[in-house]
Amino acid sequence: MKFRSLHDRVVIRRAEGDVKSKGGIIIPDTAKEKPQQGEVVAVGPGLRDKSGNLVPLDVEVGDLILFGKWSGTEVTIDGETLLIMKETDIMGIVEKTQAAADKAA
Repeated sequence: MKFRSLHDRVVIRRAEGDVKSKGGIIIPDTAKEKPQQGEVVAVGPGLRDKSGNLVPLDVEVGDLILFGKWSGTEVTIDGETLLIMKETDIMGIVEKTQAAADKAA
């Protein structure tokens, strides 16, 4: 199924949560707290201002973002659980530093 966001809606793939606690205890899925970080999968074209001009969104596909705990609506598309939310529900974009990029490599 193809899905296209409308207006200022953004589709998010949640980041994977921790499987173990700091003490090494394995956390079952039902007790895990859902992460408030995710990757932007799709974005709408933007909103229109009072004069009818299209104002594009600040986030792009592939951005790593932080969002509120109760933000968005969970949907299942092609067997994958995703979040759909308005851009205003996004708190910010996580930018990778050079040190983090070096560590990942």
